[in-house]
Amino acid sequence: MAPTAGTTRDVIQEPANWRTVPFLLTDTAGMFGQSEDPLQKIVHEHGRKAVLNADVFVFVVDGREGLVPADYEIASAVRSTGRPVIVAINKTDDRRARAGSLDFYELGFEPVVEISAEHGQGIGDLLDEVIERLPAKTEEQKAEAPEPRIAIVGRPNVGKSSLVNRVLREERMLVSDLAGTTRDAVDTKFRWHQRQFRIVDTAGIRKPGRVARSGQVEAVSVLTARRAIADADVVVLVIDATLGASDQDGAIAGEAERAGRSVIIAVNKWDLVKGEGADFAKTFDDKLRFQLKFLEYAPIVHISALTGERTPKLLEAVERVLAERTRRVPTPELNRFLQEVTAAHPIASGGRKAVRILYAAQVGVSPPTFALFTNVQTELHFSYERFLKNRLRERFGFAGTPIRLQVRKRKH
Repeated sequence: MAPTAGTTRDVIQEPANWRTVPFLLTDTAGMFGQSEDPLQKIVHEHGRKAVLNADVFVFVVDGREGLVPADYEIASAVRSTGRPVIVAINKTDDRRARAGSLDFYELGFEPVVEISAEHGQGIGDLLDEVIERLPAKTEEQKAEAPEPRIAIVGRPNVGKSSLVNRVLREERMLVSDLAGTTRDAVDTKFRWHQRQFRIVDTAGIRKPGRVARSGQVEAVSVLTARRAIADADVVVLVIDATLGASDQDGAIAGEAERAGRSVIIAVNKWDLVKGEGADFAKTFDDKLRFQLKFLEYAPIVHISALTGERTPKLLEAVERVLAERTRRVPTPELNRFLQEVTAAHPIASGGRKAVRILYAAQVGVSPPTFALFTNVQTELHFSYERFLKNRLRERFGFAGTPIRLQVRKRKH
């Protein structure tokens, strides 16, 4: 993701597809050779677990650098698994690299494919070799629907990776007191109540000025975290209970709301503050609601990633929010509801003609979207739009998910 050596630390997995064949692509951190990274021992252990779970290996070597001692070390490690290995000689757009490519046959693997990752050369040939060696999928696996995606987001060091590890019940994510430990959006499958999910651990998002001063690696990490929000179904905003919410938490939540993602607020490290008194939880939540007032629909769950306290409640909230995200309201019921509401609270009109909602329909889910057809061309005042959304929630639910209203003049 950046030219800086050692940028990748976590094991990153992304679904991929080539010639209609789906597979999971796993990128490991540099596991062999010398490294000054203080977390290299943990990096190596996580990469080793990924190696044990792979069906096919793409062994990427540097064509410009040629064969190096670490290549022999890697070759020995992947050979011991007994799985297919494809050698991909990278940077062969360079004439010097092409000249030395024959040396890599010494590793004893076939096929050997010449590529340039930067320019996309040879990638199609490489993928052809990969899918040829993948194990055949069963009919049940082919029929599996895409898993809902849960993005874990928040400021640095609020416990995002610890929470993911707790949910997965394994030390899947790197956890350290060092700021910036997580640099990628790391995507992992897990099962809960007989349902498959994808959970995405993201880098901590700091204020833009601080990110700019910290350099390219963090800038790319933050961009990747924002993409994870855009791709998610549910965003879990992790707040540190000992610090409370900040303006930056509001900015992160705002991105999720604008993207139409469902949101759950997870207040982590609750074990450190729950002894503050009987009224502490209510006072804390009231202040949190005030600071993040545009997320009044988001459930708040108090958890401890360290002890596991109430993390099942968080997963229950995810299931509930996903169901609300796809809820549909029958058209007759929706129109009866709107007639009641607008009769009691008419729409304020800036013109001579009163504004009336003639007809309404739910036109989408994820997030729930409603089209309101009016007698005149108009836009709802933001306060009335908020009023309608609140009434919709009171009657039909939609907990944890934003609601979209589209106002259109009805054509006669």
